[in-house]
Amino acid sequence: TLESRYPVRLERFLIRRGSGGDGRRSGGDGVVRALRATSPLDLSLVTQHRVEEPYGLSGGSPGAVGSARVIRGDGRIEDLDGSAECRLEIGDMIEITTPGGGGWGAPDEPSPST
Repeated sequence: TLESRYPVRLERFLIRRGSGGDGRRSGGDGVVRALRATSPLDLSLVTQHRVEEPYGLSGGSPGAVGSARVIRGDGRIEDLDGSAECRLEIGDMIEITTPGGGGWGAPDEPSPST
């Protein structure tokens, strides 16, 4: 499991409802993961779609952007860029919100006949 391989405890892991773009075929929803450090550790993070929305196709809407932040043990919050490195101390938490996928097709278009 994650917790047996790395010095972290999984605090939260849930689907980010509504983060996928609208369309005849909606984009997939992202997730929210929060991991708390159980030992000091160095974190490297490389992510995408933190500024630019994941695009939709053929009239579909874009998905929501993602984010990442560190919540320190004393309550301070530090937003992270898409490519970041930082040190986590015991009790600090990293919260990663992944982007939603872009939708496909205009939502009001009828589906093709089968």
